[in-house]
Amino acid sequence: MLSRAILPRARPNALVSTLRLSALPVTHARWYAKNKKPKASYKLPNFMNPPTGDKSTQPSQQKDSASKTEFDPIADSQSNTANRTAEPTEKVVPQKPLPDLTQGIPSTLAAELEARSKGRGPTALNLTEDPSRSEEYTDDGHDGDIPKDGYVSSLDRRRARVANLMYAMFLLWGVSGVAYLGRNWDTEEEERLHPNVPSGWGLGLWYNRVKARFGDITSYYKDPAFPKLLPDEDPNLRQPYTLVLSLEDLLVHSEWSREHGWRVAKRPGVDYFLRYLNQYYELVLFTSVPSMMADQVLRKLDPYRIIRWPLFREATRYKDGEYVKDLAYLNRDLSKVILVDTKEEHARLQPDNAIILNKWQGESKDKTLVALIPLLEYIAGMGVEDVRPVLKSFEGSDIPVEFAKREKAMRERFQKELGEEQKKRPKINMGSLASAFGLKSTRTLDGEQTPSEGLAQGKMLWDQIRERGQKNYEMMEKEIRENGEKWLAEMAAEEEKARQQQMDQMKGSFTSVFGAGKQ
Repeated sequence: MLSRAILPRARPNALVSTLRLSALPVTHARWYAKNKKPKASYKLPNFMNPPTGDKSTQPSQQKDSASKTEFDPIADSQSNTANRTAEPTEKVVPQKPLPDLTQGIPSTLAAELEARSKGRGPTALNLTEDPSRSEEYTDDGHDGDIPKDGYVSSLDRRRARVANLMYAMFLLWGVSGVAYLGRNWDTEEEERLHPNVPSGWGLGLWYNRVKARFGDITSYYKDPAFPKLLPDEDPNLRQPYTLVLSLEDLLVHSEWSREHGWRVAKRPGVDYFLRYLNQYYELVLFTSVPSMMADQVLRKLDPYRIIRWPLFREATRYKDGEYVKDLAYLNRDLSKVILVDTKEEHARLQPDNAIILNKWQGESKDKTLVALIPLLEYIAGMGVEDVRPVLKSFEGSDIPVEFAKREKAMRERFQKELGEEQKKRPKINMGSLASAFGLKSTRTLDGEQTPSEGLAQGKMLWDQIRERGQKNYEMMEKEIRENGEKWLAEMAAEEEKARQQQMDQMKGSFTSVFGAGKQ
């Protein structure tokens, strides 16, 4: 009774609710519903198609089979079995195994490369989709309804706006800074340091001041570490001439091989070259190699410290991508400074003071350094006022060969003039003859013959200077043989003492931080 009373009332409401649900509009359609491309039809397997070749079947049998129950499982199984046995079996292609996702997600690189080769854009394939039918999964070349900007969050947009604002502020700050650098000089000292860039209004003057101030800022990185690379000394207490020598490919040659690694060879005649010219020149080693590398080589090359001042890359100038050796920073008179190097770029600022030699590649019979000694000895021994005109006269020639030719001609002329003077005045004073030739030497040693006595024997003053130089060299070699080991031990002890003092200072500064320093 209760069901009869309630059922009529419930049926209209159910119908109305059904109508309401069906009448609701669908506002968000699926993206694949918009795909207007025809879908590929689903093909049934061959074994499910009805047989066509059995023509012996009677019409009566067909009528009987049609009159059978539509869903007869026994009949269906028998008919399927008959069809399978009647039709020839086709070769079934084995299905590839599904990817094992426990070993990682398979790569879709092949499908992406194929799409790119066909001129299509990258497709976001699913693992369940067929790569050969990737065109069916795209929406007319568009990657969905939402543009790429739609995936940017509000936080990313805010960050982009802040970044653009910061870029604009940095640009404004840079322009203002450059304009400020072009102002007039603040003090008279700045204007005195830049005589070629005066104060004033004008675009050219403003640009020159900006360039000058930028140069002052970057000079810390490009210029030598100190304005005076060599200390001030009394010229009477040192040699009047300064000989600046390079290291790489002049005194030593380094090479690397897979078998031996890095090896450094000392040039033949280096010891004789340094020890012989030490009596005439203040020897300075000026190399573009960093100190951490060159110092170890120098210790092996010159253990007795014949080279007085070593200068490394920190003392060079960096200009146009090259390390330049600016002799103006040496704190020496450039008229008495000679640079011997293997690269013209190193002497680009003072080319008249340079002797450029070919690079030594490790030849064991090389004699270039020893052959250069006569010219250097002549310049220092004869007291040349300015070395630059002398070096300029040898430009473009082989210096040892050219100097030998000039020495031979000078010797022949001297012998000829000396013979003529002896014929005219056999009892001529040799001292006056030396004065007439201007061959006076201020360097004499005790026990040696005077220049006049040498001239009486037919010796040029140049020959006498060379003999005296050989005696000084022999004396130095004797001292090294007798006291060399002692000198090395003393230098090692001094280095150890200095190192120990540095360690004590470091320990004291470290413990003083914690209040445990020396009282």
